[in-house]
Amino acid sequence: MLLFGSPLLHKMAALSSWWQKGVCKLGWLPTLHHIRHGSKAVTRHWRAMNFMRQKLMAVTEYIPPKPAIPEECTKPRVKLVQDEMENGYTRLLRRQVEQTFLENKMIAVCQYNYVPGNDIILMRHRLRKYNIHVKFFPNEIVRPFLSDSKFKNLLPLFVDRNLLMVSPETRAQEMLKILKRMPQINLLGVYVDNALLSQKGFTNYAKLPSMVTAQGEVVGSLSLMTSQTSILLQRGPVHLTSLLDQYVKQQSGEANESKETAMPNKLEAL
Repeated sequence: MLLFGSPLLHKMAALSSWWQKGVCKLGWLPTLHHIRHGSKAVTRHWRAMNFMRQKLMAVTEYIPPKPAIPEECTKPRVKLVQDEMENGYTRLLRRQVEQTFLENKMIAVCQYNYVPGNDIILMRHRLRKYNIHVKFFPNEIVRPFLSDSKFKNLLPLFVDRNLLMVSPETRAQEMLKILKRMPQINLLGVYVDNALLSQKGFTNYAKLPSMVTAQGEVVGSLSLMTSQTSILLQRGPVHLTSLLDQYVKQQSGEANESKETAMPNKLEAL
């Protein structure tokens, strides 16, 4: 009776009832509480090295010895032939650029903006009437040629998309007249008569008379000066001869008058 009525038995009965109800499951643990005791010192922050230690590290730095023979002497040089690196089309463009610059007296460099196809065809047709041709060359082809030639002053003009107008004759007025109708094309510079001219200088050059007219004016002025010089040189002798002729006539007239007066006197004496 005492055994069944003891408090230990009552506790065991209560635990068995909890187990049956599923209150206490397998693997159940009581709640864990984290307790923070105190902050620890952090020793991994970056700190600047002492100045004396920096000097010591710089002085004691290992410098590997240089080889007695330089690498340029040990490694064979690789020669790249330019003609082999380039293709046939690039070589063709180079020949065309050289031919264009050497065979034309007037070379105009223009900045090329977008122009409709029909307008550019009409402009080419108008320029071709005056023997002016339009050329398109990439800057990668033109710049190497200009750097090694007498046209090196044209290098600053070849920056963006460019357009060349070339002619074996100096047709300045005709080209400027056609370019006024094309505002999309800006004239940057012109190489004419072995001189590089700006847009303003080329405009003043176009106002000059042609070579034939200038030669005619020079010949006319020189002939006028020579004629005036000959007139001045001949004026003295001509004036002197006229004075002498007048003097001779005057002397001959006086002699005739003296003879006419002498004849009546002789007749009266007889």
